[in-house]
Amino acid sequence: MSPFSGSAPRTGEWRHVQVTEESGVTTVTLARPAKLNALTFGAYADLRDLLAELSHRNRPRALVLGGEGRAFCSGGDVDEIIGATLEMDTAQLLDFNRMTGQVVRALREAPFPVVAAVHGAAAGAGAVLALAADFRVADPTARFSFLFTKVGLSGGDMGAAYLLPRVVGLGHATRILMLGEPVRAPEAERIGLISRLVDEGGTAHAAHALARRLADGPALAHAQTKALLTAELDLPLSGAVELDAATQAMLMHGEDYAEFHAAFTAKRPPQWRGR
Repeated sequence: MSPFSGSAPRTGEWRHVQVTEESGVTTVTLARPAKLNALTFGAYADLRDLLAELSHRNRPRALVLGGEGRAFCSGGDVDEIIGATLEMDTAQLLDFNRMTGQVVRALREAPFPVVAAVHGAAAGAGAVLALAADFRVADPTARFSFLFTKVGLSGGDMGAAYLLPRVVGLGHATRILMLGEPVRAPEAERIGLISRLVDEGGTAHAAHALARRLADGPALAHAQTKALLTAELDLPLSGAVELDAATQAMLMHGEDYAEFHAAFTAKRPPQWRGR
């Protein structure tokens, strides 16, 4: 947890997403099952603000992002968002699109690993939310659909044109973003869009088991690994090697590094403190 907080109190209730916490694992659930967890303006804003608050105040060791009911997330609500955006001026549209991008940035820049539990549809913005996670645990019902060109928009929405080529390669990303066709679980696993494929109905359990494993591990090492993976996407090798060296030097002064040596010497499991 960061020792630095301002005047704003911790949010007592999130109205547009469900949030639970248990022993260092925070679970965020999109809970509009009748609409396949379609996103509203409020849901985007809650995700943006929740991730910022978790990063700076009550920092978890891992986070699970999932959806209630038959799907992970079907994207932006057609009536509440697409219909409303037709009435907005350019400044309002820019504010909205920046907000959706801020959610993706918050997922990528959060100082803890994020596990997406994907079943059923992960479409449009829902596909990008899953893409922005560090791990995607999915079952055979999962299908990823980057639908933006099908509604007359750029396939590069919310950072998809930046993230997807880095996950599946430029060729696959071009096809997926241009055509907007669904990528079903077998193909998604083959091209690396799925981190782990589990039996049908098993995504929530498997995602939480992975989050538990991460939460029980060296949290600071995980946070720095995630930070380097993101930062080094755009660095030359010389810059990446120097950033690695500075990071390792810092972590070698940490309690967890000393704890590993003490545990190894005593032939016992390490007690990670995340420091």
